Amino acid sequence: MSDAAVAAPTAAEIEASLREALAPQSVAVGDDSHLHAGHAGAREGGHFSVRIVSARFDGLGRVARHRLVYDALTRWMPRGIHALALTALTPAEAARTDS
Repeated sequence: MSDAAVAAPTAAEIEASLREALAPQSVAVGDDSHLHAGHAGAREGGHFSVRIVSARFDGLGRVARHRLVYDALTRWMPRGIHALALTALTPAEAARTDS
């Protein structure tokens, strides 16, 4: 299959890939593609927002965390997923944020 033939994943597919790769404490994936209809990048894939909490992020900076997420979603990058709004937290960070 060529890169151009890769279809945008569903939010459920993204969630499943992240659960398998990063064993998160929690993960929420939103499909924001409808907000970008008509946008030039919409032809290149979907727009998603992800909030993921994983112990795998302990001791890692933001860029390293994002790389782990992108690696888990590599089959859809850069085709299939055009934009990814990402919040990647450790369990301790999430506890402070959620309280």
